[in-house]
Amino acid sequence: MPNHTPPIKPASWSYAETFVAEDELLAAARSRADEVGVAPVGPGVGAALRFLASVLDARAVVEIGTGTGVSGLWLLRGMRADGVLTTVDIEAEHQRLAKETFSEAGIPGNRARTIAGAGLDVLPRLTDGHYDLVFCDGDKREYAAYLKEALRLLRPGGIVAFDNALWHDRVADPAQRDEETVTIRDLGRTILEHEALVPVLLPVGDGLLAAKKEWAPEA
Repeated sequence: MPNHTPPIKPASWSYAETFVAEDELLAAARSRADEVGVAPVGPGVGAALRFLASVLDARAVVEIGTGTGVSGLWLLRGMRADGVLTTVDIEAEHQRLAKETFSEAGIPGNRARTIAGAGLDVLPRLTDGHYDLVFCDGDKREYAAYLKEALRLLRPGGIVAFDNALWHDRVADPAQRDEETVTIRDLGRTILEHEALVPVLLPVGDGLLAAKKEWAPEA
């Protein structure tokens, strides 16, 4: 007999995934994503991101992978009223659509700073220890490098989060050895073993891997 609760059934997972409902503004952002071939975060991940931003009372958040603004809108809705989202994407057209999403949602222009460029080109230019939350949804092959940058960017007590942490059920299958799957699997192991991080892997959407940066005594 198992000594833990058995896995939930698909119907229960679907119920939990949509427990926090999306409105017409998020639906419009998803429609834009379909038009340009972007895969945004699922509602469960979005709700988790809003929750994390709210718990942190986040004033400054970095997002790698703007898309059409689905995850960005979830984050902004959890951040404090004067919080600023810095969102990075290599596709300027996607960011144009994200700006439409933010504008339709009534987000002031000075609260969403969009930067067109590759994540690993932009992140090194951002301020050390300034951010409450770093959300990574860019090139999966660069996730390890995103973690390194996030640890520098986060304040103590801040959180880094990675979307697609289960990668379409491939990460849990040791027979899957493609580059993206191996990178995400290794990322999980690195975060688990990191002495300065408190990790959690949430089975929402395609998996959300999050870790809190611990407070460290000053040298």
